[in-house]
Amino acid sequence: MPAKSKAQQMAAGAALAAKRGETKKSDLKGASREMYDSMSEKQLEELAETKRKGKPDKVSD
Repeated sequence: MPAKSKAQQMAAGAALAAKRGETKKSDLKGASREMYDSMSEKQLEELAETKRKGKPDKVSD
């Protein structure tokens, strides 16, 4: 499942770093905290590896 926006891709990257122990979970805020709690490492990898070229900065729901 590719990321729909740059913001989503960056949030997934932050959550993935916390899952791997590279950053603290307490440093996460907002969407990245929710992603950390609700998604597996594999799902986060898929979102985080999405290419940013051509993606909007944000997408409203």
